[in-house]
Amino acid sequence: MSARYRTLLIFGAPGVGKGTQGTLLGSIPGFLHVSTGDIFRGLDMDSETGRVFREYSSRGELVPDDFTIRLWREHMQHMIDAGKYNPGRQLLILDGIPRNASQAASMDGDIQVLQILHLVAGDEDILLKRMQRRAEHQNRHDDADEKVIRNRWAVYNRETLPVLEHYGHDCCVQIDGIGSPGRVLLHVLEAAVPVHEKHFSNALED
Repeated sequence: MSARYRTLLIFGAPGVGKGTQGTLLGSIPGFLHVSTGDIFRGLDMDSETGRVFREYSSRGELVPDDFTIRLWREHMQHMIDAGKYNPGRQLLILDGIPRNASQAASMDGDIQVLQILHLVAGDEDILLKRMQRRAEHQNRHDDADEKVIRNRWAVYNRETLPVLEHYGHDCCVQIDGIGSPGRVLLHVLEAAVPVHEKHFSNALED
Protein backbone atom coordinates (compact mmCIF):
# COMPACT_ATOMS: atom_id res chain seq x y z
CA MET A 1 0.00 0.00 0.00
CA SER A 2 1.58 3.28 -1.10
CA ALA A 3 -0.29 5.56 1.33
CA ARG A 4 -2.29 5.22 4.48
CA TYR A 5 -6.07 5.41 4.32
CA ARG A 6 -7.31 8.73 5.69
CA THR A 7 -9.62 7.61 8.45
CA LEU A 8 -12.24 8.65 10.97
CA LEU A 9 -12.84 6.21 13.82
CA ILE A 10 -16.29 5.72 15.34
CA PHE A 11 -15.58 4.67 18.89
CA GLY A 12 -17.72 3.61 21.82
CA ALA A 13 -19.03 0.78 23.96
CA PRO A 14 -21.10 -2.06 22.48
CA GLY A 15 -24.68 -0.89 21.91
CA VAL A 16 -23.93 2.85 21.84
CA GLY A 17 -24.87 3.18 18.17
CA LYS A 18 -21.59 3.01 16.24
CA GLY A 19 -23.07 0.86 13.49
CA THR A 20 -26.15 3.05 13.07
CA GLN A 21 -24.14 6.26 12.85
CA GLY A 22 -21.48 4.69 10.64
CA THR A 23 -24.13 3.45 8.21
CA LEU A 24 -25.83 6.86 8.08
CA LEU A 25 -22.54 8.67 7.56
CA GLY A 26 -21.41 6.14 4.98
CA SER A 27 -24.50 6.85 2.87
CA ILE A 28 -23.18 10.36 2.17
CA PRO A 29 -20.95 10.80 -0.92
CA GLY A 30 -17.31 11.10 0.05
CA PHE A 31 -17.58 8.75 3.04
CA LEU A 32 -17.13 4.96 3.21
CA HIS A 33 -18.25 3.03 6.29
CA VAL A 34 -16.53 -0.27 7.07
CA SER A 35 -17.64 -2.30 10.09
CA THR A 36 -15.59 -5.28 11.22
CA GLY A 37 -18.74 -6.64 12.84
CA ASP A 38 -20.41 -6.74 9.42
CA ILE A 39 -17.30 -8.36 7.93
CA PHE A 40 -17.35 -11.06 10.61
CA ARG A 41 -21.09 -11.66 10.37
CA GLY A 42 -20.72 -12.03 6.60
CA LEU A 43 -18.40 -15.00 7.03
CA ASP A 44 -19.47 -18.53 6.23
CA MET A 45 -19.86 -19.85 9.78
CA ASP A 46 -19.11 -23.38 8.60
CA SER A 47 -15.71 -22.29 7.25
CA GLU A 48 -12.56 -22.36 9.37
CA THR A 49 -12.54 -18.55 9.50
CA GLY A 50 -16.19 -18.48 10.54
CA ARG A 51 -15.64 -21.04 13.27
CA VAL A 52 -12.80 -18.97 14.76
CA PHE A 53 -15.02 -15.90 14.88
CA ARG A 54 -17.95 -17.81 16.40
CA GLU A 55 -15.74 -19.34 19.07
CA TYR A 56 -14.77 -15.94 20.46
CA SER A 57 -17.94 -13.94 19.82
CA SER A 58 -20.12 -16.49 21.62
CA ARG A 59 -18.19 -15.65 24.81
CA GLY A 60 -18.19 -11.88 24.23
CA GLU A 61 -14.41 -11.90 23.70
CA LEU A 62 -12.31 -10.12 21.07
CA VAL A 63 -11.17 -12.12 18.07
CA PRO A 64 -7.33 -12.46 17.98
CA ASP A 65 -5.52 -9.43 16.58
CA ASP A 66 -3.64 -11.11 13.71
CA PHE A 67 -6.81 -12.78 12.48
CA THR A 68 -8.84 -9.56 12.67
CA ILE A 69 -6.28 -7.34 10.95
CA ARG A 70 -5.59 -9.84 8.18
CA LEU A 71 -9.30 -10.18 7.45
CA TRP A 72 -9.73 -6.38 7.49
CA ARG A 73 -6.80 -5.83 5.11
CA GLU A 74 -8.16 -8.42 2.70
CA HIS A 75 -11.59 -6.76 2.81
CA MET A 76 -10.14 -3.29 2.14
CA GLN A 77 -8.14 -4.54 -0.84
CA HIS A 78 -11.25 -6.24 -2.19
CA MET A 79 -13.19 -2.97 -1.86
CA ILE A 80 -10.50 -1.12 -3.81
CA ASP A 81 -10.22 -3.81 -6.49
CA ALA A 82 -14.01 -3.84 -6.91
CA GLY A 83 -14.13 -0.06 -7.30
CA LYS A 84 -16.16 0.38 -4.10
CA TYR A 85 -13.51 2.43 -2.31
CA ASN A 86 -11.36 5.22 -3.68
CA PRO A 87 -8.86 6.30 -0.98
CA GLY A 88 -8.17 9.54 -2.83
CA ARG A 89 -11.81 10.63 -2.77
CA GLN A 90 -13.44 8.98 0.25
CA LEU A 91 -12.90 9.38 3.97
CA LEU A 92 -12.81 5.92 5.54
CA ILE A 93 -15.15 5.49 8.52
CA LEU A 94 -13.98 2.58 10.66
CA ASP A 95 -16.29 0.94 13.20
CA GLY A 96 -15.00 -1.87 15.39
CA ILE A 97 -11.29 -1.68 14.58
CA PRO A 98 -8.78 -1.11 16.08
CA ARG A 99 -10.20 -2.77 19.17
CA ASN A 100 -7.11 -2.57 21.39
CA ALA A 101 -3.78 -0.75 21.62
CA SER A 102 -1.90 -3.62 19.97
CA GLN A 103 -4.19 -3.50 16.92
CA ALA A 104 -3.81 0.28 16.79
CA ALA A 105 -0.02 -0.01 16.74
CA SER A 106 -0.15 -2.74 14.07
CA MET A 107 -2.39 -0.55 11.89
CA ASP A 108 -0.30 2.62 12.09
CA GLY A 109 1.06 1.81 8.65
CA ASP A 110 -2.44 1.26 7.23
CA ILE A 111 -4.47 4.23 8.46
CA GLN A 112 -4.00 7.92 9.17
CA VAL A 113 -6.51 8.69 11.91
CA LEU A 114 -7.74 12.25 11.38
CA GLN A 115 -10.46 12.19 14.01
CA ILE A 116 -12.15 9.93 16.57
CA LEU A 117 -15.88 10.25 17.20
CA HIS A 118 -16.34 8.87 20.72
CA LEU A 119 -20.00 7.99 21.30
CA VAL A 120 -20.74 7.83 25.01
CA ALA A 121 -23.70 6.81 27.16
CA GLY A 122 -24.08 7.21 30.89
CA ASP A 123 -26.83 4.62 31.43
CA GLU A 124 -25.86 0.98 30.82
CA ASP A 125 -29.46 -0.16 31.29
CA ILE A 126 -30.47 1.82 28.20
CA LEU A 127 -27.67 0.18 26.21
CA LEU A 128 -28.64 -3.26 27.52
CA LYS A 129 -32.25 -2.87 26.39
CA ARG A 130 -31.09 -1.44 23.04
CA MET A 131 -28.84 -4.44 22.38
CA GLN A 132 -31.49 -6.95 23.38
CA ARG A 133 -34.01 -5.29 21.03
CA ARG A 134 -31.41 -5.41 18.26
CA ALA A 135 -30.86 -9.10 18.93
CA GLU A 136 -34.59 -9.73 18.57
CA HIS A 137 -35.05 -7.72 15.37
CA GLN A 138 -31.79 -8.65 13.61
CA ASN A 139 -31.42 -12.25 14.81
CA ARG A 140 -28.09 -11.41 16.46
CA HIS A 141 -28.01 -14.01 19.20
CA ASP A 142 -24.70 -12.71 20.62
CA ASP A 143 -26.60 -9.59 21.77
CA ALA A 144 -29.39 -11.41 23.61
CA ASP A 145 -27.54 -12.82 26.64
CA GLU A 146 -27.05 -10.23 29.40
CA LYS A 147 -23.99 -12.06 30.74
CA VAL A 148 -22.31 -11.93 27.33
CA ILE A 149 -23.24 -8.26 26.89
CA ARG A 150 -21.77 -7.29 30.26
CA ASN A 151 -18.61 -9.26 29.48
CA ARG A 152 -18.32 -7.35 26.20
CA TRP A 153 -18.53 -4.07 28.14
CA ALA A 154 -15.85 -5.27 30.56
CA VAL A 155 -13.60 -6.22 27.63
CA TYR A 156 -14.26 -2.82 26.05
CA ASN A 157 -13.30 -0.94 29.23
CA ARG A 158 -10.19 -3.06 29.77
CA GLU A 159 -8.87 -3.43 26.23
CA THR A 160 -10.51 -0.93 23.87
CA LEU A 161 -10.57 2.34 25.82
CA PRO A 162 -6.72 2.47 25.87
CA VAL A 163 -6.88 2.97 22.08
CA LEU A 164 -7.74 6.61 22.83
CA GLU A 165 -4.37 7.02 24.52
CA HIS A 166 -2.62 5.63 21.45
CA TYR A 167 -4.00 8.38 19.22
CA GLY A 168 -4.20 11.12 21.83
CA HIS A 169 -7.22 13.08 22.98
CA ASP A 170 -6.63 16.10 20.74
CA CYS A 171 -8.27 14.36 17.77
CA CYS A 172 -11.16 12.95 19.84
CA VAL A 173 -14.66 14.45 19.81
CA GLN A 174 -17.10 13.17 22.45
CA ILE A 175 -20.74 12.79 21.36
CA ASP A 176 -23.74 11.72 23.43
CA GLY A 177 -24.95 8.46 21.88
CA ILE A 178 -28.28 8.43 23.73
CA GLY A 179 -31.10 9.96 21.74
CA SER A 180 -32.76 9.55 18.37
CA PRO A 181 -30.44 8.47 15.52
CA GLY A 182 -31.20 11.74 13.72
CA ARG A 183 -30.29 13.87 16.74
CA VAL A 184 -27.02 11.98 17.25
CA LEU A 185 -26.30 12.21 13.51
CA LEU A 186 -26.51 16.02 13.67
CA HIS A 187 -23.59 16.07 16.10
CA VAL A 188 -21.70 13.42 14.11
CA LEU A 189 -22.00 15.53 10.95
CA GLU A 190 -20.89 18.67 12.77
CA ALA A 191 -17.65 16.88 13.60
CA ALA A 192 -17.09 14.75 10.49
CA VAL A 193 -17.95 17.06 7.60
CA PRO A 194 -15.22 19.65 8.37
CA VAL A 195 -12.65 16.84 8.47
CA HIS A 196 -13.69 15.67 5.00
CA GLU A 197 -13.69 19.21 3.61
CA LYS A 198 -10.22 19.88 5.02
CA HIS A 199 -8.57 16.73 3.66
CA PHE A 200 -10.42 16.07 0.40
CA SER A 201 -10.71 18.51 -2.50
CA ASN A 202 -13.83 16.78 -3.88
CA ALA A 203 -16.09 17.57 -0.90
CA LEU A 204 -18.88 19.02 -3.04
CA GLU A 205 -18.58 16.66 -6.00
CA ASP A 206 -20.70 13.62 -6.91
